[in-house]
Amino acid sequence: MADTRLIQSRYRLLDLIGRGGMGEVWRARDESLGRQVAVKCLKPMGPQHDQAFIRVLRERFRREARVAAGLQHRGVTVVHDFGESDGVLYLVMELLEGRNLSQLLEENKQRPLPVADVVDIAEQVADALGYTHRQGIVHRDLKPANIMRLDDGAVKICDFGIARLGREIGLTSRLTGTGVAMGTPHYMSPEQISGGEVDHRSDLYSLGCVLYEIATGVPPFDMDDSWAVLVGHRDTAPEPPRSHRAELPGFLDRVVLDLLAKTPAERPADARDLRQRISLGRTGEQPGTMGVPLAPPVLVRYPGAPAPQLPSWTRDMTTGHKAIGTTPPEPSAADHAAALTGAWTTGSGPLPVGASPSGADRPTPSPELLATLAGRHSAGLNLGRLGHWGEAGDVHRKVAAEREQALGPDHPDTLASRYEIGFTLSRTGRAEDALREFGRVADGRERTLGPDHPETLAARQESAYVLGQLGRHFEAHQIYAAVLASRERSMGPDHPDTLRCRHNLAFNLSRLGRLDASHRMAREVADARGRLLGATHPDTLVTLYEVAYTLGRLDRWTEALKTYREVADGRAATLGADHPDTLSARYEVGISLGRLGRSAEALELYRALVDDRTRVGGPTDPETLRARHGLGVNLGRMARWEEALDESREVCAIRERTLGPDHADTLISRREVAVGLGWLGRWAEALSDYRRVAEIRERVLGADHPDTLASRNDEAHCLEQLGRGPEAADLYRRVADLRGQHGAPPN
Repeated sequence: MADTRLIQSRYRLLDLIGRGGMGEVWRARDESLGRQVAVKCLKPMGPQHDQAFIRVLRERFRREARVAAGLQHRGVTVVHDFGESDGVLYLVMELLEGRNLSQLLEENKQRPLPVADVVDIAEQVADALGYTHRQGIVHRDLKPANIMRLDDGAVKICDFGIARLGREIGLTSRLTGTGVAMGTPHYMSPEQISGGEVDHRSDLYSLGCVLYEIATGVPPFDMDDSWAVLVGHRDTAPEPPRSHRAELPGFLDRVVLDLLAKTPAERPADARDLRQRISLGRTGEQPGTMGVPLAPPVLVRYPGAPAPQLPSWTRDMTTGHKAIGTTPPEPSAADHAAALTGAWTTGSGPLPVGASPSGADRPTPSPELLATLAGRHSAGLNLGRLGHWGEAGDVHRKVAAEREQALGPDHPDTLASRYEIGFTLSRTGRAEDALREFGRVADGRERTLGPDHPETLAARQESAYVLGQLGRHFEAHQIYAAVLASRERSMGPDHPDTLRCRHNLAFNLSRLGRLDASHRMAREVADARGRLLGATHPDTLVTLYEVAYTLGRLDRWTEALKTYREVADGRAATLGADHPDTLSARYEVGISLGRLGRSAEALELYRALVDDRTRVGGPTDPETLRARHGLGVNLGRMARWEEALDESREVCAIRERTLGPDHADTLISRREVAVGLGWLGRWAEALSDYRRVAEIRERVLGADHPDTLASRNDEAHCLEQLGRGPEAADLYRRVADLRGQHGAPPN
């Protein structure tokens, strides 16, 4: 490809960074945004490939690229864009400043990395794998060349999804024509080698191989013959790392050997378990536990296994390029990982191993205490997921107090507990308390992590959300805008966290009455999410829902209807017809139809929705009653007032019984009863209901609240219909005075 090539009229290829089996990696300039990026171009398909295979490849690429673009963690490469240009599939990623672990070992003249660096890398990779595994994503090709150490100390994993794509394409033997493009065998798990089922624990085994190599300077099975390497992974116990390097701490030796267990069940259960083992070892290793027996290698066979035999695909496999091997004349795809990752700004370098983030001189807490607190923290999270927010808050408060005493007020674990306290407070209606808690967390994280760190920004963003709950939308806007600027600066405009912040900002703009700006921003976010994640991704549909809401507020109901239908169809396809989000979108379709005067269609929709809501949530579920309310409203619009009145009365009675007489939904239903009575000419009965609604709203919301004033207007209108003009006039004047005092626009 020439260096003047422009892909999709946007990405200008500047310098070839590397070339490998899957294609080329270029440093490029994004002409639209004026930033430098890395563009990975897959090798084009030749004439020997049938069209059906090429179609499968394209679809697989799009799916895997969406997987990579959907990952949202500081330890994973950010994918900005992907597509196809002139038959070449390409992926656009951040351009990071740093080196992969293979390069670090080579630059260190084949000597192992410092112990503190090994432990720090292990912790950061475990965090990233914990996140990706929770998303159901397994890397399958973890090796030193796919792990980046950035100049600021952060660690990132590269090639999620696309690495798996390359391996699966390689299994067809169609890309190379000479054996299978499986990469170097030095980091493959026994189950991969044997063709067995692969899950997240295979990644943990590969990480064990990586840690072994950067800690000792050699892979766990350091032979030049590929057969011997593969047999070693499958059947031979590795030598303990400390047999190569006696200075390694015992806990690290044990962690690596546990990762290299032959069967998945013998390894750490998951990356979170691994992370906890590292943390406990780093902070709490006791004297006398540093050593493990340095047993010689032994042959380990699965029960009943025959003499070592490897799959047919291993024939003709070479050992590949080890992390410490001689650099080949042509750079391989593994060596290009350095180009595939924009610097992750933390605002501070990594802490030394064992250092206290707060700088406090306190005794090291016992591993048992840390493990107990971690378990109780997880229990609090589980209670929150089940909706038991009050109990969850109690757990987090107790854990936070003990963590603060043991670790310090600004320790990340202490702040993590305080963050969860804020979250439970916001979910239990204590917004003011939540705001104070999130502010405390944000300040602490800024001191220890820096103002642009993702966790600092997450706490700031939650503060803005709570301000919105409190109706303080202008203050929320200021925080959202500041967080957005920081996210764009440190992560780029298309990072999922950046887009989430822009979504929240668009939502807040609509609450400030800036509807055109809100619609424009929400539309941009929806387009970006659709391009990166897919048109039916839940995040894309959430933003489209906001687009439709703003269109409705702009009285552009035809467009709103179309967009709500798009959301409903997308959610039905991806989440299921009975998912609450799907049913909510259908409800809004009914609202739009009613606003457009298409009440017959709305009535049909609401009847079906009532049936579905009743089946899913029961007859007294608030959402079932909301659908029934919509049904009654549209019966009234069709002048079927007797039916509308019956429906409204039934809904009102159930709401009063289940929600209480002062609940906002109950009052809405009572007003609808009054509307029906009025249309039937029963104004005296209507006056009683209108007056009751107004009195409750005045008591709960205040005399000058807009909803209270609307209810007093309803009452005055009813008095007018009853011929009680003087009383109606007095009430109209009272409403006008209150609106003049409290509703006048500021100078």
